[in-house]
Amino acid sequence: MPKPSLSLVGAGPGDPEMITLKAIRTIREADVILYDALVNPELLQYAGANARVSFVGKRYGCHALSQQEINELIISSALAYGHVVRLKGGDPFIFGRAAEEIEAATAAGIPVNIVPGISSALAVPAGQMIPLTCRGMAESLWITTGTTRHGSISDDLRLAAQSTATVVILMAMSKLGEIMDLFSSFGKTQTPVAIIQNGTTPGEKMVTGTVRDIVFKAAHAELENPAIIIIGEVVRWREALPDIIAQSQKVERYEERQAGM
Repeated sequence: MPKPSLSLVGAGPGDPEMITLKAIRTIREADVILYDALVNPELLQYAGANARVSFVGKRYGCHALSQQEINELIISSALAYGHVVRLKGGDPFIFGRAAEEIEAATAAGIPVNIVPGISSALAVPAGQMIPLTCRGMAESLWITTGTTRHGSISDDLRLAAQSTATVVILMAMSKLGEIMDLFSSFGKTQTPVAIIQNGTTPGEKMVTGTVRDIVFKAAHAELENPAIIIIGEVVRWREALPDIIAQSQKVERYEERQAGM
């Protein structure tokens, strides 16, 4: 009889190299792999030759399976075949509905293991040199979803919009206009915004602007999900980076000339 177990594994933000060694080992040990839409398919190369691999992805407005169906599939697969790896984009505990799957597996008597992953909320801004915290500019960070289970924007965004923190919003492109209107209502029309689509992948696209104009710019660039939205003064630092680098190079050239005299 197979020994049932479940591993919730974070696949990282999209770049197949941004996955942990422990995650790779766990994938290799799986009897069944159930992977999400945001998982880079290249990671499936680590699956064993006899592993059963199934797509169970969910994106806004398009679900291969409902969450209840996924829970049932986890249980039936573990009981029938043994070790199930639930491969999730980013980190399982950052809007990955991991808690629901853990509850379902535990209720069925199936032990659960967690392999954390690198969240897109952190990795994607870093890849574009956007520091989510920066001394004297942003001393805290909000990570929130753009859409709740009821289809409305999160109440937490109202609090975030009143703070000086950097705000990172996931799954929010369908609510972009409504979110910018909220920030505008708190006098944030000139606050910088960056939107990054398909972060850390070859198809990455980024648009920057302000709360006032980012909706127009995003539409013009045809940005869509999967994308993350970053709101805060740290985006302004990123935009100033070319000038900072240019000034640094001028100083280096001056010092070289002085040393050559």
